[in-house]
Amino acid sequence: MTTSEDVEMEPNPGEVQRFTVELEFVQCLANPDYLTYLAQDGYFQDEAFVNYLSYLKYWKRPEYSKFIKYPQCLAFLDLLQVKKFRDELVNIPCAKFIQNQEMQLWSQHFRKRANMVNTSAIKKQNDIKDENSMKEDGKAK
Repeated sequence: MTTSEDVEMEPNPGEVQRFTVELEFVQCLANPDYLTYLAQDGYFQDEAFVNYLSYLKYWKRPEYSKFIKYPQCLAFLDLLQVKKFRDELVNIPCAKFIQNQEMQLWSQHFRKRANMVNTSAIKKQNDIKDENSMKEDGKAK
């Protein structure tokens, strides 16, 4: 007798397409220029669109967020729930400011990561040198 756990269900092609489209859209929210485009074209004035943004918050759940390549899109998704933020996005200088802040954040991240990698490599080299000197000390006796 087979149970529902034994049967693997194929995902519905419509569900796969919806998942893909929503994933791509949510990740587009990481682009400040795209947010400005949406604001200038009046999307944020449309209550249905604002409700759609609220619906998309499910992407913050771990079972969905693991598919996201640009995690800053989730921060923007939160910010887009705030009317004042949506209203400010009409202004190009606002988008440029956000873009500059993103670039600074990423450059700091990569600088810290490079320092961690370098520190780890130096420690590993020192450990190897210590092991070699201990082996040589053992041979000298």
